[in-house]
Amino acid sequence: MKVAILAGGKGTRFSEETLVRPKPMIEVGGRPILWHIMMHYHASGLSDFVIALGYKGDFIRNWFESEKLLHDDAALSSQSNKQLPDGPPTPDWNVKLADTGLETQTGGRVKALASELGDAPFILAWGDGVSDVDVAKLQAFHTDHGKLATMVVVRPPARFGHVGLDGDQIVHFEEKPAQGEGWINGGVFVLDPKVVHYIRDASTHFEKEPLETLASDGQLMAYRHEGFWQCMDNGHDRETLEQFWTTGNRPWATWEDATCVS
Repeated sequence: MKVAILAGGKGTRFSEETLVRPKPMIEVGGRPILWHIMMHYHASGLSDFVIALGYKGDFIRNWFESEKLLHDDAALSSQSNKQLPDGPPTPDWNVKLADTGLETQTGGRVKALASELGDAPFILAWGDGVSDVDVAKLQAFHTDHGKLATMVVVRPPARFGHVGLDGDQIVHFEEKPAQGEGWINGGVFVLDPKVVHYIRDASTHFEKEPLETLASDGQLMAYRHEGFWQCMDNGHDRETLEQFWTTGNRPWATWEDATCVS
């Protein structure tokens, strides 16, 4: 199964960083978050990646050129014997970089990748968040239900304390409850190639018409992930991930215990 990663957005909510580099290149533990995402999927046995470039795409391309062996204008293969700082050797990845346009929206980027993804189901992931989702169980769930699309849904910690009121009296308070936001889109999907037909053009936001129509057609299923998940929308989110990393509590670093990374 191939993994498509959307790495072309402008990251406007993180402008202090994204003025100079695209959000997937913002580092946690000395490595771009894009690397963390790819390492997680590789630890589950997936090594074929298709990455949608857009905003400052040359930054990402140059990073792959400096870290890996560039074979041609688009395909990359890593050096399996290079040792990364504070981590395992670089895994054997097959990477395809695709320029999907500066102003293209998320749905348009998925549509632009269709020819590279082939006729089999594929994983679609946002390039700005990490989790410890069990990829094998996710794949099996998608296969078993037989629908066109699976969305990983998560329940992130609340950003603010929860207050219970009885009139003007506070009867309950919980500082940032662990499951305070309800189920939300976790930015990871398993998709049948037919999903591309739900995308109109480059201006289509995948999170809007395609997912709404898939849901109304009964073709969108939810995979509930109760484990670790953290997006990186702003500097506070990055600091949170950096703190996890430096303390050694790295729930998303599934490759640290995996045997398939070589």
